[in-house]
Amino acid sequence: MSVTIRPAKTSDIKAIRAIIDTYSLQRRLLSKETVMLYEDVQEFFVAEKDNKVIGCGALHVLWEDLGEVRTVAVVEEFRGQNIGHQIMSAIIDRAQSLGLKRLFCLTFETGFFGKHGFTEIHGAPVEPEVYQQLLRSYDEGIAEFLDLESVKPNTLGNTRMLKIL
Repeated sequence: MSVTIRPAKTSDIKAIRAIIDTYSLQRRLLSKETVMLYEDVQEFFVAEKDNKVIGCGALHVLWEDLGEVRTVAVVEEFRGQNIGHQIMSAIIDRAQSLGLKRLFCLTFETGFFGKHGFTEIHGAPVEPEVYQQLLRSYDEGIAEFLDLESVKPNTLGNTRMLKIL
């Protein structure tokens, strides 16, 4: 049976949680509280095969023209089968439909994101007035985007990347 990419449902959260837990133990993904996964379920896409969730990824809007790709992961036994790329395509399509012009990610998988047009960045590529507005957010992803080491240190040593849509 083929893989289907679709918006996540609340009933998918347990499977998303299991995928995140596997990769966070390997220090390849940041762990997230389960309550945050339920709060953000509308941001997620899942890959489903034989009625089982085997991958996930999320799009989080940061600003008028800027979004963040979060939590892209595929169950280990299904890696290398183009599933992550299908999830990314759904995320990029959704970003474009929302009118976003740029996508940000924080990743160890620079080769994967590079294939989707992401390039490494340093600093925050927003205007000073937008930067000041973003500082008011409590979202940890915003702190990562702004590279606020005092707020959210990049303890994992991953790479900040940006894609122009």
